[in-house]
Amino acid sequence: LARAAATLIRPLLVITRDAAGVARLEDELQFFAGPGLPILTFPDYETLPYDQFSPHPDIISQRLRVLSKLPAMGPGLVVTDLATSLQRLPPRAFVDGHALSLALGEVLDLEQFRLRLTAAGYASVPQVGAPGEFAIRGSLFDIFPMGSDLPLRIDLFDRQIDSIRSFDPDTQRSDQRLEQLELLPAREFSLAPESIRDFRRRFRTRFEGDLTRMPLYRDVGEGLAPAGIEYYLPLFFEGTTSLFDYLPRTAVIALPAE
Repeated sequence: LARAAATLIRPLLVITRDAAGVARLEDELQFFAGPGLPILTFPDYETLPYDQFSPHPDIISQRLRVLSKLPAMGPGLVVTDLATSLQRLPPRAFVDGHALSLALGEVLDLEQFRLRLTAAGYASVPQVGAPGEFAIRGSLFDIFPMGSDLPLRIDLFDRQIDSIRSFDPDTQRSDQRLEQLELLPAREFSLAPESIRDFRRRFRTRFEGDLTRMPLYRDVGEGLAPAGIEYYLPLFFEGTTSLFDYLPRTAVIALPAE
């Protein structure tokens, strides 16, 4: 597989039988492919359907990072398992439409930006510690972007972005300086008011009974993301896609021999 991917000018999607096969194959490909060939892993949620548990933020972060890179991907390997490859995903327009960018010197309206982050699924917290969180403290604006290994600290001078630096969430010490940053949405669905209205409307057409007594319906109506909401993703969109819709049309797919 590594040798085949190295000869292609397009991505090679490798589908394994199960999630354990993904982890094993990723380790082996890292060895055989060498440092020059990108290897992206699209992970499973690691939760059971309709359990009241949500995937770990790091998993959602990795999934969104892969989805953002796939459409323009050239040579490289993408690894996932069969069940995950069949999951329903948000339309490509959602990931592109909820991506945000910031640059040094840009004028930032904090209140408007806070509303955009909330619509993109980011959670306001006192101190950031996991992907998908942000905190505003005076002229300091901390955010842990999805797809990033470290949170970022944005320092404002009046309303202008004066500096962008990564920092350690444990020690709070600043590290690398950046000229700009690109933000992915924090979830695979939006919690914007219009998205919530669409969710509630579709929920009412599919479920009977007293909806006001259903915690999931009630929480989403209040702009919250209850545990396990990821499995109701199709109710947020007019139509969904799959991993194959994100791949370039020329991508090669490798399946288990059996």
